[in-house]
Amino acid sequence: MRLPPANVTPVTDFACVLMVDERGWVLLQERDEHAPIAPERWAAPGGHVEPGETFLEAAIRELREETGLSVAADHLELVGEFDLQDLERGSRDRMGLFAARTTATDSDIVVGEGRQIVFVHPARIQDLPLSDSARHVLPQFLGSELYTRLSS
Repeated sequence: MRLPPANVTPVTDFACVLMVDERGWVLLQERDEHAPIAPERWAAPGGHVEPGETFLEAAIRELREETGLSVAADHLELVGEFDLQDLERGSRDRMGLFAARTTATDSDIVVGEGRQIVFVHPARIQDLPLSDSARHVLPQFLGSELYTRLSS
């Protein structure tokens, strides 16, 4: 196994999914105090990309593992790929962020990880203690044409 040079921070790839319900509310996960990344903060369901996986494959797998929801690849739309700096861990991350509309409700969610996973009114999102990545991408998403289309 080759290690990166000492002066280079390794990049961690992860994928997240923003599900938008019929009201325009966004599915978010409140991470618990045991989470290795962003404990007790809110973020989109998602996680690390496994070796050999694409962002899309990881997004589908992570959504199913964390929420019990299944979504077909052709129903997910790429919000974007983001280069992020995780200030808490001092790492560089690359996130593939996807979104889709859903008819699911809070009662359809099976919490596979975290304290709770619920649909949140978009006006309340800015008041939540968000993870670094969520704080970076959620305002952009909520102001996007994609969110407007998914929420209407």
